[in-house]
Amino acid sequence: MARSNIYAGLEIGTSKICVVVGEVKKDGAIKILGVGQAPSRGIRKGEIVDFDIAQTCLNDALLRAEDRSDVMIRNVFLGVSGAHIESLNNGGVYRLPSDQSTITEDDLEDVREIACNVDIPQNHVFLHRIARKYGVDGQEQVRSLIGRPAERVEAEFHIIHGVRSRVQNSIRLVRQIPLEVEDVVFLPLAASQVALNKDAKQGGALLIDFGGGTADYVLYVDGMLTASGCVPLGGDHITNDISMCFQIPHARCERLKVEEGSAIFEGVDPSEMLKVDDENGMYVGEIERAMLNEVIHLRTREILERVRERVEEHLPKLGAGVFLTGGVSLMRGIDVVARDVFGVRVTRTGSSPQGGATATYENPCYSGPIGLIRYAQLMDSEKPWLSPFAKLGRRMVEMFSSWTM
Repeated sequence: MARSNIYAGLEIGTSKICVVVGEVKKDGAIKILGVGQAPSRGIRKGEIVDFDIAQTCLNDALLRAEDRSDVMIRNVFLGVSGAHIESLNNGGVYRLPSDQSTITEDDLEDVREIACNVDIPQNHVFLHRIARKYGVDGQEQVRSLIGRPAERVEAEFHIIHGVRSRVQNSIRLVRQIPLEVEDVVFLPLAASQVALNKDAKQGGALLIDFGGGTADYVLYVDGMLTASGCVPLGGDHITNDISMCFQIPHARCERLKVEEGSAIFEGVDPSEMLKVDDENGMYVGEIERAMLNEVIHLRTREILERVRERVEEHLPKLGAGVFLTGGVSLMRGIDVVARDVFGVRVTRTGSSPQGGATATYENPCYSGPIGLIRYAQLMDSEKPWLSPFAKLGRRMVEMFSSWTM
């Protein structure tokens, strides 16, 4: 695979494994060259529970992506999620030497080191250390720091970390294909690069990537990444609730949820019935539409309220509102429930329009893997929102210092 401007993004999700191959044009536009996906098996809540089965699924998705893009994939940007991922904001101050009057690059590196010097659990590893803002002598100053007169420099970073073994498991799965991992990226962070524009981030936006096993989120205030995390509940839990309530096989419940279900149950005629067929199309009975919708509503609301609890203090700053992406965001009525839970404007969004064969992929299901392509481009162009600490070499030492295959 050409290294210059062609990238591959890999999402290992609870519902699907997806590989996207994209080319970044000179004007910054992304041309999607091919997408390959396969149903996820051996994966639960975004985490690998059966390596052999998961590897077969990954290989299927990879071969399809290579066939459709006519690109031999050797390196991928790997998106990860899971309830083990946590985050925090931390700041630091560096005082310039008495014989120095202006800021140098070394001073910025020193203040970054101080701001990112935080204690995390011993079994965790850093995923991202992203600069939020810099200050000079108590005044916020984001740009043009080098050469500025100062006595001290301040910095604040958003730090994302997760359980080392779980991150290693994902890398191990990819390497056994074999593929090389260019970088490991918290998936909703990647999705936000294509699902949120600059104005949304500046105005205050919460992006919820609502998938099969988890609801991951990132929150921006004043253009800065302010909060991120994961709620270990997703669309599969809604399907399981339907199965338990109506005693219907899981596969049929998934179809009911997608084809007939809604997160809104008020106003539905209580006498309206839905016919239920088995996997062979044979009639097995009927269920009340209102009850189906109520089951969907209750679990959907619970998941969204769990996210709200995590970001409660920032809700007054969400001028742009809440943005829903991921496969579950396509469910009928979810935007209405989200609006009621968060009390702000809610937008269902996918990836922004790209070039190439994208008619199928400009939807919420592909925000994460397409976002990995944009993330790869930003890494290469060294955009200011990425910390130098995000470079893979240093992180790979951290991730594998206590692990061998």
